Amino acid sequence: MQRAQRLDKIPPYLFGEIARLRAKVAAEGVDLVNLSIGDPDQPTPQPIIDKLCEAANNPETHRYDESEAGWPEYLSAVAKWYKNRFGVDIDPDSEAMLLLGSKDGLAHICWAMIDPGDISLVPDPGYTVYKVNTMLAGGDTVAMPLLEANGFLPDLSAIPSDAAKSAKLMFLNYPNNPTGGVADLKFYGDVVKFAREYDIAVVSDIAYCDVTYDGYVAPSMLEIDGAKDVVIEMHSLSKSFNMTGWRIGFAVGNSDIVAALNKLKSNLDSRQFPAIDLAAAYALNNVTNEQTLALYKRRRDILVDGLNAIGWKLNKPVASLYVWARVPDGYTSADFAKMLLMEAGVLVIPGNGYGEYGEGYVRMSLTVADDVNGDRVTEAVKRISELNIKWS
Repeated sequence: MQRAQRLDKIPPYLFGEIARLRAKVAAEGVDLVNLSIGDPDQPTPQPIIDKLCEAANNPETHRYDESEAGWPEYLSAVAKWYKNRFGVDIDPDSEAMLLLGSKDGLAHICWAMIDPGDISLVPDPGYTVYKVNTMLAGGDTVAMPLLEANGFLPDLSAIPSDAAKSAKLMFLNYPNNPTGGVADLKFYGDVVKFAREYDIAVVSDIAYCDVTYDGYVAPSMLEIDGAKDVVIEMHSLSKSFNMTGWRIGFAVGNSDIVAALNKLKSNLDSRQFPAIDLAAAYALNNVTNEQTLALYKRRRDILVDGLNAIGWKLNKPVASLYVWARVPDGYTSADFAKMLLMEAGVLVIPGNGYGEYGEGYVRMSLTVADDVNGDRVTEAVKRISELNIKWS
């Protein structure tokens, strides 16, 4: 049998390739320090687990969730969290819906909004889901370069006018994966003005909004007046509460865009196990993850300070799980990542996996399995320093 031709348009999923490479090296007996995928290595906070157990013992949670857009207690908690966190009012009945993690929403918004030949404006470098699912839906993408000289923010004035006029979606992600860049309310205001001018739906991916350091507080685009005219914002509990495997998130914002996404998803899945919804609702309004964030900050400091001591010139990111590092002269991203793996047993992700403008960088994650208070990160820095990399 022949598979659908649309699958031929897309490359293998980046992290799937990384997982296979990691398995190959591990099978050869290499002691690998894995700085690749951003999957929290710390456990979900115990109060959330306790709430799950309590909810799972309630037979009311054992059947299908037949609500309109998600378990009502969960969506009410989302609305309360938005008010407390950003000062933004969300109507849980029309401006919010449950997601099976933010990736679920980011992928399916393309299927809900994009027709063949439509355009999405996507960040480059950027999370691959935006581009791939636009293509799977039959659309085309126009890259918005994220350059270090511009703080890894897209230059809205550089977007070709014909692309802006044809675009149905614009994807943005701050705090940013993979660069660690952040956006302020002035930039968000410019985006809202741009999107309203060109009638573009903006998909704001804020999965890392609570993974922050040094007192930085990430804003929401929905804080901007008029943002609900054009913005849908998507968030996940994965990174904020070490809940990647739980698959729980939400979308909020423009009621028409939320309704379009919900109409599609109502025909694709039966939502989440309601006990998880209730545990997530509890997490949003009762739990902080300070201990994990303190560990990430320690790892960040060890990694950035250590790399700078051997020749890099890196700034410490104030948000996200990643350090975005230039490769030395004479290397491509892939060549440098392969050299670190083969000669130092350190696994990083080559930046070109995130797009054309990621070439010349590698991404290093602060989620490191088996790390105790930074010891494995220290080991990674030691191994890299022993390579005696030459810097111009």
